[in-house]
Amino acid sequence: MQRFAQIIIMGASLVALSACATNRAPADTVSSDIAPVPADVTLGQLFTDYDNAQLALSPMSKAYRGIRDEDYARWDDVSDEAARQEQALLQSTAAAMRETYDLGTLSREDALSYRLFDAMAKRSAARFPYREYSYVFDQMRGAQSSLPAFLINIHRVSDASDAEAYAARIEGLGTSIKALTAQSRERAERGIMPPDWVYPHVISDIENLLAARNDNAILEDFRSKVEALDLTAADAVALVAQGELAWNESARPAYESLLAEMKRQQVMAPTDDGIWRFPEGAAYYKALLASYTTTDLSPDQIHQIGLREVARIHGEMRAIMEQVGFEGSLQEFFEYTRTNDRFFYDTREAYLADAEAKLDAMEAKLPEYFSTLPTDPLVIKPVEAFREKSAGKAFYQRPAPDNSRPGTYYVNLYNLKDMSRNELEALAYHEGLPGHHLQLSIQTQLGDVPPFRRFGGVTAYSEGWGLYSEELGKDMGFYTDPYSDFGRLGMELWRACRLVVDTGIHHKRWTREEAIAYLTENTPNPDGDIRKAIERYVVMPGQATAYMIGKLKIMELREHAQTELGDDFDIRAFHDVILTNGPVPLSIMKENVNDWIARRQGLQ
Repeated sequence: MQRFAQIIIMGASLVALSACATNRAPADTVSSDIAPVPADVTLGQLFTDYDNAQLALSPMSKAYRGIRDEDYARWDDVSDEAARQEQALLQSTAAAMRETYDLGTLSREDALSYRLFDAMAKRSAARFPYREYSYVFDQMRGAQSSLPAFLINIHRVSDASDAEAYAARIEGLGTSIKALTAQSRERAERGIMPPDWVYPHVISDIENLLAARNDNAILEDFRSKVEALDLTAADAVALVAQGELAWNESARPAYESLLAEMKRQQVMAPTDDGIWRFPEGAAYYKALLASYTTTDLSPDQIHQIGLREVARIHGEMRAIMEQVGFEGSLQEFFEYTRTNDRFFYDTREAYLADAEAKLDAMEAKLPEYFSTLPTDPLVIKPVEAFREKSAGKAFYQRPAPDNSRPGTYYVNLYNLKDMSRNELEALAYHEGLPGHHLQLSIQTQLGDVPPFRRFGGVTAYSEGWGLYSEELGKDMGFYTDPYSDFGRLGMELWRACRLVVDTGIHHKRWTREEAIAYLTENTPNPDGDIRKAIERYVVMPGQATAYMIGKLKIMELREHAQTELGDDFDIRAFHDVILTNGPVPLSIMKENVNDWIARRQGLQ
């Protein structure tokens, strides 16, 4: 679910879950009745009204924004009725916008907002009939771990009332998990469930929370937040007891029932990995690719782009192999870098210290390449113990717009042998600076654009920027160690291979093992990293294709601008064009850059 997955930057995703049947087409779309817009309502006010209405439907979205009001103790409604209500709000607002405002008469900025909202509504409408195909519980964004992570990372506690709201959310966690368990059960009976290997990951997350009656990640976090308050000992004890009671009487029984259900499903789970096995699976995958990449590229076209890019990057890697004097094949060099102890850290502390140092050096260099800089602090944290075994290798959580929560770069240090020293720089630049933290801090603070642009996302844009940032680091003078530059190429190769294996799994019907074998042969990544990545692509179909498609477009546009402007090209101004408009589809990004070029040339 999208609202359950906001702690990971993965761009647009499916909206709330619902039951489905394998013997019928996906659910019908919702109606989009047009509500009249008063003559004195500006386009900006229409977007503000939409945002307020959307927030009223989502207490969790309010918390991500730093809003604490009467909904602070509540979870989002996980029913299909709520999903339809949210979709109807989006589509009716878009219909009213189209009916009321003439695109040709709007200012440049309003016209951009109009087109972005229109595109967002159309992408959502195309995905909505397939909402029932997303997995309720999986190892990447399943509710079993994302809801506890929300409490730990998003629910702030500044006073006793916030603590009471936290305890109420622990109690409400039981209700939400029960409802989601029922959805998962109903769906499983109709064959819509993840592959069998997903279940041990989910079961591990659940068992970590159930291991001790009053000692788990949620209660530990609750106690630490209560202890930090200026309360009497008696009041603190009473609040902690309230949270423990909520866990033991509501959340714990729900998790116990979920555990039993996951074990029941594991026995009957399918062994096929791709979503081609779903009814309308090909149409579903097409809709996902269009939404994530904002292009009309077919699965076969994306597959071929991946093969082309893999060949190019392999060539650049051979040059580095020659530079360091390695004698042997590229595959032998891969094996050397994935197994030699010199390329891995002995302690978590050493990894985190080096990542901090690289980001500090990058921060000092930013003004040479960026006119607009992030205003939010950036912190690095290891992924929490209760979910580190199943979570991805790294992700970013955006800052709160009121500056109450910093941007956070999460790095998964569960197995240091999966976290190559060679990749540390590229990973830090992607998730931190000049990657997601710079991009999302700037976006969050764009106070003069509609909220849907400040807080929304376009995956090809955001992840394309993250991957572009990795290569930008080389332009800025980093990666002085050739092995670190090899790690950068390895990260880029990883994204190129994603185009191949994602389409391989979901379109060409590859098995998980076939996809693992492809990455093993074509990348330097260790086995654990490879397996975890393929497992991610299986449960998040299409998402992984956005990185390379977006990055290639940004590089293409930069090269075009440099050619057109020559000595007048200013990379800081180019970056402003990309970043200060917020997330946009790639076609609109191209138009924005071309308009900027024309203005620089005095043609507009």
